[in-house]
Order: sequence, then structure tokens, then C-alpha cells
Amino acid sequence: MKASITKLEGILWSIALPGFPQLLVGLWFKGALFVILEIIINVQSHFNLGIMYSFLGDTHKAASVIDYQWLMFYPCLYMFAMWDAYKLADGEEARYSFLPFVMSAYMVTVGLMYSPKVYLFGKFIGPIFLPILFVIPGVILGFMFRSILIRFK
Repeated sequence: MKASITKLEGILWSIALPGFPQLLVGLWFKGALFVILEIIINVQSHFNLGIMYSFLGDTHKAASVIDYQWLMFYPCLYMFAMWDAYKLADGEEARYSFLPFVMSAYMVTVGLMYSPKVYLFGKFIGPIFLPILFVIPGVILGFMFRSILIRFK
């Protein structure tokens, strides 16, 4: 018998580490693949070091250690693993539930691309915080597109 998770559990475990929810429900290959890909991209992009410097307030140093070519893969992997966890969870699946995840992946990637040049109120936001801020318009756009598609289909 497979274990089950709620949608909230799936999202929160996936935020902690992509692949955990899949492992919790017994999808060993998929879960291990997500975890391994996350570790490879994380290590190659120096993402954890960038996170550390950003949270310590040294966003310029974070930008200097990040390998953007590798980090550009992260938003899509992260959001896909999160959507997959949401989809696996018990409960009714809403139509077009993937759209907020997809639009967030796109917007976070755009935020990452612009992060070396964006300053807010004279402060350099950096490659960690600016992409995080871009999740908000991604989710909003995703829900807007979802409601439009539901209304007209």
C-alpha cells in the first residue's frame, strides 16, 4: 500500500527538497531522480553559497559566486517537482492546476536573468531574492490564465 500525502505536505516537503514527497509515497525512481538532479544543479551553481551570502546581506558576493548557466535549470526543476508533488497528493485535482507552477518557473527564470542588473531603492537584490520575488507575479499570472481557460473552455 502506498503512503499518501496532502497537497500542503507535498508542497512543503518539495520546498524543503525536491523529490522528498515522491519518496514519501513510494515513487523511488522519480524521487531519487529529483533529489539527485537538485543536488547536481545546486552544487554546480553554488546555489547554497549564494543563499548564505544573500541572507548575510552580501548580495554582491552572492552574485559573484553563482554560476548562472547552471542555476537557470533550477526554477524549472524546482517547480516541476513541486507540481508533481501537488498532483500526487490526495484530493481532487483542479483543472489546469499546473499553470501557477509553470508561470512561476518562467517568472523566476526571468527574475534570475535580470538579477545582476536590478536595484530596488538603491539596494542590489541579487540572484536569490529577486527570483524569489518573481514567484509572486508567476503565481498571479498562473491563476489568471487558469481562470480564463476555465471560463472559456
